[in-house]
Amino acid sequence: MSILAIDGGVPVRSQPLRAGFHGSSEIDEHEINEVLEVLRGKLLFRHLAETQGVSRAAWLEEWYRERLNRRHALAVNGGTSALVAALYGVNAGPGDEVILPAYTYVATAAAIIASGAVPVIAEVDASLNLDPADLARKITPHTRAVVPVHMRGVPARLDEIMAVARERGIIVVEDVAQSNGASYHGRPLGAFGDVGCFSFQQHKIITSGEGGIVVTDDEAIYNRARMQADCAARFWEDSHAAEGAGVGSRAYDFVLSGENYRLSELSAALVWAQRQRLDPIIARCRAVKRRALAGIQGAPGLTPQDVPDPEGECGITLTLFCPDAASARRFSHAMRAENIACGTVHDQGIPDRHIYSNWPFMMSDLAEARRAPWQHPLYQGAVRGYTRDQCPQSLDYLGRAVMFFFDQYFSDEDADLLAEGVWKVSRALLR
Repeated sequence: MSILAIDGGVPVRSQPLRAGFHGSSEIDEHEINEVLEVLRGKLLFRHLAETQGVSRAAWLEEWYRERLNRRHALAVNGGTSALVAALYGVNAGPGDEVILPAYTYVATAAAIIASGAVPVIAEVDASLNLDPADLARKITPHTRAVVPVHMRGVPARLDEIMAVARERGIIVVEDVAQSNGASYHGRPLGAFGDVGCFSFQQHKIITSGEGGIVVTDDEAIYNRARMQADCAARFWEDSHAAEGAGVGSRAYDFVLSGENYRLSELSAALVWAQRQRLDPIIARCRAVKRRALAGIQGAPGLTPQDVPDPEGECGITLTLFCPDAASARRFSHAMRAENIACGTVHDQGIPDRHIYSNWPFMMSDLAEARRAPWQHPLYQGAVRGYTRDQCPQSLDYLGRAVMFFFDQYFSDEDADLLAEGVWKVSRALLR
């Protein structure tokens, strides 16, 4: 048996293997020229550019409408903004509960709170996505919506989640921030729920640094989201109201005093240029993951993450479950010594904000009562606070998980050496 590098042996790799950013690493003259074209045109405000037919934000919306076969798309300035606009779109607010998984970026919970609704945290299962069984258990008469999050490029169990939601009459807001470009049984993520939300933040597969988009087929959801994302959005529309109402006015069936989350034309130009990168990046990452996973098959003591649709995932992560948290820490430490980057929830220099127990505005007593929707007088549900141990199933899965990250520059040799390292370490530590 080979001696582990942590014990003085020769590492599997001579140089460290670590994934970088996806979309931003591809930026070249194509993206630069798109941004310069906006500057040369001097139409930096979306609605001025739109009158000339050159708004990149409008082009981006059209691309997502066509790609996802949805009626409406709304470009905004961030993934969190997309979630907030979507939650306003489905009219989630004070008195309502919105269910989310225990494993998602803190922004998902923050957006629910920003809407005035109460976050209800549900367990994740072996897919590290929302557990449909616990979703069903967490639904109450106060439940307005559920936010399934497709984490780390892996689709959630949409068949089961959608079945529960439709049977119980709750709205589905898909959070696709970490899985842009993935699909489920051949259909793009973001095309299943009543509304879907995407992010173009620096860490995402295609990026403008910041940015996001909301998609839906429901005109009422779209109009509410649009008014939240642009406080004057509908006030400039031509009128079909009663005679004498005047140009620019109309009869409203609702009004919403929203905020402003418009995506800038410069950011829109960057992600518009990046759109051609999306499918090739995912295709390469999927190929690398398949090769690595095939090489790992049968390694002792390890169970791969249960991916609901391996053909549709982004392929940007590979997660292996060890028998317990202690062995996950040992395994991860040994793999890094072999020059193969990976991590566990225990390796962070700061608490991992993707795990519910590390969301301070819910897990501490520092939140002001008037900013805590679970203390709002309109709320009549049972949630009165949160504890760090309230989702033991999720903490167990996450504590045993070792995660590897892939980018489009990984070679077949990189995938083979990763598998070789997994076999070497698992034979030594997990037999």
